[in-house]
Amino acid sequence: RFRDKALAFLREHEDDAVLFKVRHGKQLTALDLEQLEAIMIASGLDKANLNSAAPEGLGLFVRSLLGLDREAATDALSAFTAGTTFTSRQVDFVNLLVEQLTQRGVVGPELLFEAPFTRVAPTGPVTLFGDAKVTELLAALKSIRGTAEAS
Repeated sequence: RFRDKALAFLREHEDDAVLFKVRHGKQLTALDLEQLEAIMIASGLDKANLNSAAPEGLGLFVRSLLGLDREAATDALSAFTAGTTFTSRQVDFVNLLVEQLTQRGVVGPELLFEAPFTRVAPTGPVTLFGDAKVTELLAALKSIRGTAEAS
């Protein structure tokens, strides 16, 4: 119920500069997070509920509700995809990753070894891309997550 209330608030305020930064993968600052918390509390969301709903941090919580803009997700993976000719299965995996980032906002490394990714790469991304490329991919996912945390 609290998530629904928070999501309704976020949709009403989607033009806010801080929410733009969250949705578009821009680096958040401590001041951004303070401002976001103040706005949410001023709009009637309970601080205790907000803190318990966001154990990993407000930026990650909000990103999980809003997701990541598709173009921002694609851009965030550009270093991983640049200069590489992928097979159709690799393209499917990257497209699925973009979709998951768009929906979830962040994707933890462990998810790459679970559904829906195992439909494309049943044994995980290492078999599909190789160790070096997976290391690049994990760095990209870490960077995406880091933008939702205060710098």
